[in-house]
Amino acid sequence: MIIKTPQLCLNRRGLLKGAAGVMGLSAAGANLSFAAGPAGKKLVVIILRGAMDGLNVVVPHLENNYYAKRPGIAILPPGETGGALPLTTGFGLHPALPGLAAMYANGEALFMPAASAPYNERSHFDGQDVLENGTTSALGQLDGWLNRALQALNISPGAIGIGQTVPLILKGAESVPTWAPSTLPAPDPETVDETLELYDNDPVLQAALQGAVDVGALIGDLNQLGTGYEQLTRAAGKLLAAEGGPGAAAISLEGWDTHANEGGVSGILNSNLLNLDKALLGLSEELGSHWANTAVLIATEFGRTLAENGTSGTDHGVGGVSFLLGGAVQGGTMAGDWPGLNDAQLFEGRDVFPANDLRSLFKGVLRDHWGVDVNALNTTVFPGSASTAPTENLIV
Repeated sequence: MIIKTPQLCLNRRGLLKGAAGVMGLSAAGANLSFAAGPAGKKLVVIILRGAMDGLNVVVPHLENNYYAKRPGIAILPPGETGGALPLTTGFGLHPALPGLAAMYANGEALFMPAASAPYNERSHFDGQDVLENGTTSALGQLDGWLNRALQALNISPGAIGIGQTVPLILKGAESVPTWAPSTLPAPDPETVDETLELYDNDPVLQAALQGAVDVGALIGDLNQLGTGYEQLTRAAGKLLAAEGGPGAAAISLEGWDTHANEGGVSGILNSNLLNLDKALLGLSEELGSHWANTAVLIATEFGRTLAENGTSGTDHGVGGVSFLLGGAVQGGTMAGDWPGLNDAQLFEGRDVFPANDLRSLFKGVLRDHWGVDVNALNTTVFPGSASTAPTENLIV
């Protein structure tokens, strides 16, 4: 189901399909009624669609080959004008991410470089499918690992998708509604009341429509939530923080395919990162006291080539970078292994070697933040993955 606020363009099929996700909403208090999650712990998964260039985000500034292969777009070392923000030895953060850098310094963020789902064919569609279905192949499962993780819990905390459609990561047996901002004008309140009355003899449709109205009341004026990425994350934060709100949200942020005009401290990537930084700060603000019990996973389908191309951009690669942040995170560190960027260390002579399987990161969060059983992680959440151990020491 798509919950679009503040308008009423909801079709009957969509309402019936997702009604279970919102039937318990209370009109009087605009509170949600998802099942209580594991100790009130929240999980947000943000997918950066298009393959973010991890090398210009978490900058390996002690690698000579990084500068040799990127003479026009490399980010200078910390301390230089326009240089990276310092992280740990050998790594810095793109200067467009000061909010994220502050989280890292405060022990609330960590980074996993050279990270990838078990996929190396460089197709956006297949790469995103593998990232979200939790297997080793496109179409390996028709549902998503986050939906299967919800099913593996004794009491599902429920989830909501932020976007026009339910992303694959949330598809499955567990009913999941979605919310998307509307571009249509708000309906007259009298029209809303009359429409609800029309459904007096159809309790399922009436409850679903009332749910959409209540979600709109919770989110409030979209103009007060910023634009772009920030609007989506602030809306998610409001829903997660609401009384009876869901335990999880999945958010898709588009626009990370930077074949041309990627740039260094200017260009498309810089603009996207400025917006992402604002969005992450907005999410933490809307979560309020819930931030202390929140983990935010940020992943992309794959990385990009070490060498820049002829149009000030980069092409599809393999190893990328993933983030984990939130008040529940044991941050201020780097996770996983770093394979290096010498020519002999590259994957197929061109890409960052995928030294770290993203399923390990996801497993570590699901096990230690939500308490998902390791056997379930190995067999149903990420089928056939027993040889991929959960990453340790991710959660406080």
